[in-house]
Amino acid sequence: MATVLITGAAGFIGRALTSALKSAHYVVAVDLREVPEAERLPGVTYAVADIGDPKLSEIFRTYQPQSVVHLASVVAAGGDPERDYRIDVLGTKNVLEATLASGAKHIVITSSGAAYGYHADNPVPLRESDALRGNEDFPYSRHKRLVEETLAEWREKYPELTQTVFRPCTVLGPGTNNQITAIFSRPVVIGLSGTATPFSLISELDVVEALAKAVNEQRGGIYNLAGDGTLSLGEIAGILGKRFLPLPPALLKSALWMLNKLRVTPLGPEHVKFIQYRPVLANDKLKTEFGYAPRFDARAVFDRYLQSIRAAT
Repeated sequence: MATVLITGAAGFIGRALTSALKSAHYVVAVDLREVPEAERLPGVTYAVADIGDPKLSEIFRTYQPQSVVHLASVVAAGGDPERDYRIDVLGTKNVLEATLASGAKHIVITSSGAAYGYHADNPVPLRESDALRGNEDFPYSRHKRLVEETLAEWREKYPELTQTVFRPCTVLGPGTNNQITAIFSRPVVIGLSGTATPFSLISELDVVEALAKAVNEQRGGIYNLAGDGTLSLGEIAGILGKRFLPLPPALLKSALWMLNKLRVTPLGPEHVKFIQYRPVLANDKLKTEFGYAPRFDARAVFDRYLQSIRAAT
């Protein structure tokens, strides 16, 4: 059985991927958090480590994985930019160095559609060949772009290390709870005037299946990870049976500036573009070159999420 090491293995996707791979591979599950004994899967080795710690390489050398899946990252905008930089950018460099030093020949990395940046002139849809323009004034997007720049440098320097890079859109599934789902959960769905705010969506089941396929086949390349179609914020409000309130961007920026100063929210005016200019991701290359067609389109992804919410209430 080949050894697969997963960082961020205690997270939402990490747990599901560990379960999907454990029957065919020897899985080493690494996370900053210790997984309680009752939640551990039989046959899986668990290790606690910070991806930014130089000692991470010791774990890699101990288990000598054939493949590494790097999932550990910042998953929400609006945190501490310096801390997020250490995790996303410097942490990824540390994982790459540990991977190379351990002798592994393949690494799977989840980047983000945010690496393209949030711009009014983004192509619709965005393809893998389009420029990565992660916004300088939006740390989350900038860090994802910097990670991809590092990956590009490593592809040139170390071609012996095969990279499979996924750029997922918004991942939605039962139990998802983040800044995106917070928009859906409010009594009134607040959007922006002058934009449809189209959401590319992908089910967590499709994410896990694509990751597992990458591990099993060790096929390199860069792939957007998105289901077919999009849902606008207005359409989502209609599905939820809620009122949709589009605000002028300038008004929302002013409100976020004030709320941020009052420490009510970590989000600032620069985060308005997160809603104003949503990246719409093409999935043609995922289907034709990588050979994976997502099972759920955008509407099916949202319906599945909504069913889980309603079942829990």
